[in-house]
Amino acid sequence: MNFLIVGAGFTGAVIGRELAEAGHHVKLIDQRSHIAGNCFTKRDEQTNVMEHVYGPHIFHTSDEEVWEYINKHGAFMPYINRVKTTYQNQVYSLPINLHTINQFYKKCFNPTQAKEWISSIADQSIEEPQNFQQQALKFVGKDLYEAFFKGYTKKQWGCDPTELPASILKRLPVRFNYDDNYFSHKYQGIPKDGYTPIIESIITHEQIEIQLNTSFNKKLLEQYDHVIWTGQLDQWFEYSEGRLGYRTLDFEKHITE
Repeated sequence: MNFLIVGAGFTGAVIGRELAEAGHHVKLIDQRSHIAGNCFTKRDEQTNVMEHVYGPHIFHTSDEEVWEYINKHGAFMPYINRVKTTYQNQVYSLPINLHTINQFYKKCFNPTQAKEWISSIADQSIEEPQNFQQQALKFVGKDLYEAFFKGYTKKQWGCDPTELPASILKRLPVRFNYDDNYFSHKYQGIPKDGYTPIIESIITHEQIEIQLNTSFNKKLLEQYDHVIWTGQLDQWFEYSEGRLGYRTLDFEKHITE
């Protein structure tokens, strides 16, 4: 069968490789001038520093099969993401952990005491949180919410926390130990030579044809047995219901001597 895959990021590359190895012909197109999607990396010409062009991507998984697969296509350097934040001239560890709680409240809690404390300050009057702010208040109380969640959320999402769904906060952990590793997955790392060579390795197959700088046109649906779309959901529907509010960042590049 002939497959058209729209998008040459991780999803399109892996699906394409699996289909190719199963004997199918795959054409992989991307509207950008490069492969690897938002994981695109390249060496800065002036400094030779490996640049994650669309922002840093830390690979993390607890799935051994996934980890073995990705390591077949590139070497990884171990990397632990330890996040710090400042609040009222104090430096704290995130995600919120036992050290964060003790430092913030000037206490010396053990895990059980910390759990009881958080439970006592959480807003238990909120039974079914309707937005991010209510979920946070129910989860950790007003003080921790305003110190560590409110401002960050406004900056990252560009809107008030009351405008965001409660489900977003469920991704942010609170730990009652001293683990300051932002992720809890077994395998974590950053590719030694960047993500672009990994994607290139995955899509290097005689049954895969690559075409960049190519936008998808629905007339192509008639030319292939199957079309796999890995792009933005609203783009597929030609923004008929408006544009979705994707979270994004603006990057400013500075090179110092």
